[in-house]
Amino acid sequence: MKHVILPDNIRRSLAFYLAMEEFVAREIEGEAFFVWRVEPTVIFGRNQVLENEVNLEYCREHGVDIVRRKSGGGCVYSDLGNIMVSYISRRGDVSEVFDRYMTALTEALRALGVPAEKSGRNDILVEGRKISGNAFHQLPDRSIVHGTLLYSTDLEALTEAIRPPVEKLQRHGVESVRQRVMNLSEYVALMTESDDALKSPEALEEYLVGYFTDGEIVLNENDLEKIKLITDTYGR
Repeated sequence: MKHVILPDNIRRSLAFYLAMEEFVAREIEGEAFFVWRVEPTVIFGRNQVLENEVNLEYCREHGVDIVRRKSGGGCVYSDLGNIMVSYISRRGDVSEVFDRYMTALTEALRALGVPAEKSGRNDILVEGRKISGNAFHQLPDRSIVHGTLLYSTDLEALTEAIRPPVEKLQRHGVESVRQRVMNLSEYVALMTESDDALKSPEALEEYLVGYFTDGEIVLNENDLEKIKLITDTYGR
């Protein structure tokens, strides 16, 4: 699997990175992987009703961007403390591709001493609390899996920005989003000894790239122009 790298260190919008996934799926052969982080943004699924899932007033007041993705799944809040993971592979059985990615991410965390466990189809938990949620998107001949990895996200902002239906929380036996989720940094603080890869989001990003990939592909300026065109297809 190859690590896809941008030709500069500029941090871009979430819509750009979703478009980058599509570009990689269409233009690059073989399996590909990259990680990224963004300024505060809410991402909601293709089938969700914006007004029912997002606190629009809070997002306006606090400068939180809002983007609809093309995959299904629930509403997500992301900021610089949340590592976003993108995995692109051949098109195959949805369950098989999704499970392969989820298993690999879980095993990557367990190798660092984090007792990560898959939960249902979409989530990864640590001690019963969610640290990662994931979604799936298929193109005609390629599969895209993308997800979150909460490291030091502002969980108060997360709680304010999104508002999942009460019945969804009840299914998980909790009364609030804050009860259900946890930052990895919270667990790391309780470890008597921790791997250097857990010391910061930057260190964890570097570890994941090394764990998943065995080479790299550097995009060029022409590639960036093509990605920008796809970016325009993302909105609310």
